[in-house]
Amino acid sequence: LIQVVESGGGLVQPGGSLRLSCTAPGFTSNTCDVRWYRRAADDTREWISRIRPDDTTQYSTSVEGRFTIFKDKAKDTVFLQMNSLKIEDTSIYYCKTDGRSNACFSDWGQGTQVTVSS
Repeated sequence: LIQVVESGGGLVQPGGSLRLSCTAPGFTSNTCDVRWYRRAADDTREWISRIRPDDTTQYSTSVEGRFTIFKDKAKDTVFLQMNSLKIEDTSIYYCKTDGRSNACFSDWGQGTQVTVSS
């Protein structure tokens, strides 16, 4: 397993923006899928976005049109740009990887806290 590190969370007012980062050495140079999740009220992890090795993307309906997932391969980083944040977006956000290569598989990281509050 590779170790992912999430960062970029914080406190923001409703309607504001944050950019989360997910990094692990070499993971964007391999055929890795990267997904973002957030912790739900029942303590499960809700999938919210995915970026494939070919850079195609997917989003859950709850974030479609507000969040954008993208890569900076030079920095070995996957970002989640979060705009128009709502109070219900408050959660711990996680990234997780998988793919064809064993270099793509991660365990859950510690996550990064996003709090949307007025």
